Amino acid sequence: MRPGRRSLVSTITIAALGLALAPAAQAQDRQAPPRARGCDPDAYLGRMTDAEKVGQMVMAVTHDGPDGMPNEETRRSLQDLKIGSVITSEPRTPGLAARYSNQIQRWAQDTPQRLPLLVSGDFEFGTTHNVREGTTPLPNAMGLGAARDPRLAREAAAITAAEARSMGFHWNFAPDADVNTNPLNPIIGVRSFGERTDLVQQLVENQVRAYRGAGVIATPKHFPGHGDTKTDSHLGLPAVDYDRATLDRVHLPPFRGAIAAGADSIMTAHVVVKAIDPELPATLSPKLLTGVLRNELGFKGLIVTDAMDMDAIAKNWGTREATVMAVKAGADVIMSTGEYSTHVDAVGALLDALRKGELTQARVDESVRRVLALKCKYGAFDHRYVSPAAAERVSGNPGFQRRALAMGVAATTLVRNENGMLPFDAASPARTFIAGVTQVEPFAQAVDDASRGPVTRWQSATTDPTDAEIAEAVRRAGEADRVLVTTYSSGALPAGQARLVRALQATGKPVAALAIGLPYDIGSYPGVKAYVATYGTTARAQRIDLTMHKAAAEVIFGRQPGGRLPVTIAGLYPYGHGLHY
Repeated sequence: MRPGRRSLVSTITIAALGLALAPAAQAQDRQAPPRARGCDPDAYLGRMTDAEKVGQMVMAVTHDGPDGMPNEETRRSLQDLKIGSVITSEPRTPGLAARYSNQIQRWAQDTPQRLPLLVSGDFEFGTTHNVREGTTPLPNAMGLGAARDPRLAREAAAITAAEARSMGFHWNFAPDADVNTNPLNPIIGVRSFGERTDLVQQLVENQVRAYRGAGVIATPKHFPGHGDTKTDSHLGLPAVDYDRATLDRVHLPPFRGAIAAGADSIMTAHVVVKAIDPELPATLSPKLLTGVLRNELGFKGLIVTDAMDMDAIAKNWGTREATVMAVKAGADVIMSTGEYSTHVDAVGALLDALRKGELTQARVDESVRRVLALKCKYGAFDHRYVSPAAAERVSGNPGFQRRALAMGVAATTLVRNENGMLPFDAASPARTFIAGVTQVEPFAQAVDDASRGPVTRWQSATTDPTDAEIAEAVRRAGEADRVLVTTYSSGALPAGQARLVRALQATGKPVAALAIGLPYDIGSYPGVKAYVATYGTTARAQRIDLTMHKAAAEVIFGRQPGGRLPVTIAGLYPYGHGLHY
């Protein structure tokens, strides 16, 4: 690390966290998470009943009332089922998230053992992934891969951690350690840092260290790798056919690096790795979780499953049976993301298995000890409650927003620019027409902000425009001087989008295309003269990433793009390609 860079990341984190946490927490060593004074997992473990123990092994999604706060079912999950950790539903604002966290912590404290909760979130591209308003949108992992700067990866983690801690979150299900070797991967895509193992490993290691230093549990995922799959595990059971050598060479190194960097938690993949276990997905496989992750890689931390109500598990084994299978395989915490009844089933399945001898007391204690150790290590006992006002001040603050935009510009990749079509002249009164299939309005607003001339927009009703829709877009383009067309794919690009790009090109207007999801779209319309990749939109959750829209608009109108492709666009552009003005 060059002199001065550690102070930048640490200053960002400490300044933000200082607004939210008690003075004692501010004094902690930034290279290690805060530890509760005198916190002894074994002392708690010795006082716990079997029901309390298995409750600590289940992470439940919370449920809300009309006011956006946790409802009675959530209280019952915490107090009746003795749940030890939660993944929240999506509180709308930082202040609401903080009040939400405080309420569930009060309920947890009002139990016989008074154990705090570990509160988790899926903050892959910042806390905005779950808390939609008032937070800082950051580039997806593939954008950080395009930026090629470990310092920016650390800074993104530090910003995420500062906002998360201010809202009461301890546990982040990031970074994504998948190596996205399959361009048609329907679920990972831009969530991965890229297609090269060395790049993914480097950025994973940097983010794990940054999260730990900022007092947030990092969780590299999805072990042993979800990057070469053809099936979305939310919808089916993926399997990969590569051999053991490929697993060792391509997919395991980011996890090895994460463990060396001090990762305290790793998430499993609902993926069958045939070279190790042709029958069971990693989540349920002793050969993978105990054999490879524990014994071969030497991981001593906490193993958490991916959501057990995903079709890959629920439709093949049922969540109750799979819960016990996962613990037998080596998992410590079961993620239960369904209705209250699924939480009842998960806790009940573990308690029944313990009482029948299917799970031993020693095996259960091993997992509960890991849960309690993380609660001690990350200060959950000392810092149960947070300030909603501080959460509002920290999250989405102007300094974070400025840094996020700089990351976005560094990520934005100018892939093609024939005859210097870009940048467009921001000072010109020329009329800009924007066409696309998703997120057209927020992008158009960003273009409005970046340019002087009027901006009009059109959006298809679906991701596969019809001929009639394309004709309407062409008609609208005829009234403009220049055209921006955004395409979006989470796998193969729908044919209608490629026809839309070609039809707009045929108008004779200057046309630049932007891929706002996967960067491979140009393969379906290779004749376009200017092409930009932003990596801004994921497959499962098409969040409105205002940061990447703003960054793309600024690049289109003259700001120097910084990105280089973190993947290969087959037959067109190699890994590492990227143009500058």
